[in-house]
Amino acid sequence: MTSPEKYFSRSIMLYGRKGFEVLGKSTVAVVGLGGVGSWAAEALCRAGVGGIRLIDCDIIKPTDVNRQVIALATNAGQRKVDAAEGRLRQVNPEVRLDPRHVFFHEDTADDLLGGRLAFVIDAIDSMNPKAELISQCVGRSLPVISALGAAGKTDPMKVRLGVLAETQVCPLARTLRRYLRNRNVTTDIAVVYSTEKPIRPHPDGPAASRETSGTYVRGRARESLPSLPALPAIFGLIAANHVVMELIRTVAGHRSQVTG
Repeated sequence: MTSPEKYFSRSIMLYGRKGFEVLGKSTVAVVGLGGVGSWAAEALCRAGVGGIRLIDCDIIKPTDVNRQVIALATNAGQRKVDAAEGRLRQVNPEVRLDPRHVFFHEDTADDLLGGRLAFVIDAIDSMNPKAELISQCVGRSLPVISALGAAGKTDPMKVRLGVLAETQVCPLARTLRRYLRNRNVTTDIAVVYSTEKPIRPHPDGPAASRETSGTYVRGRARESLPSLPALPAIFGLIAANHVVMELIRTVAGHRSQVTG
């Protein structure tokens, strides 16, 4: 068995060599490398996706350690795209990585979504850039899956793969639908969301801080939210799995199901 196939034999047992070839030739963009996006990028790399565009304008902070696979006690202050690049090259030295330390918005969309992208994973926290990314993908007929609110959630059994137009409970989903409708953009897009009501910060916990996006000053500061390690990771893994199954379904006889 030749490299890099030797790393992915267990996956090839599921989707075959033709599916593996499709993944190897595909490039997927992960926009946002936080608690959701860092795990999504990890899963794409471990599945055998050959090209990954890593997009984030933030740096690693000590508070990221509890939920971001790229965050360590030893790399605070490092750019997230650099940390992700270094980690993924250790997973698969032959993966094609395209790190972009830049803020996603209308003025950067052409560059960040250019080239032959097969899919986009939206793991952005801020609403305006999130709506802009989805709008840009829809306008370009570029497949996209969006991760909704994972903060303040504790029940993994309430995480769902569905379509934005049919989500329930999730406050972020309601807001995102409104933003997209104001832009005349369809809400019939794939999303990962939870039907659990988010938990507010515990009164015994540290006071919530307001954080900006690292080294790139853009937009308004956001209030920090409580989070567990597992839930954002589950969101990211589900998003990555959806992408993998969609990419291989035409050659492997699989089709991912998007249900409410």
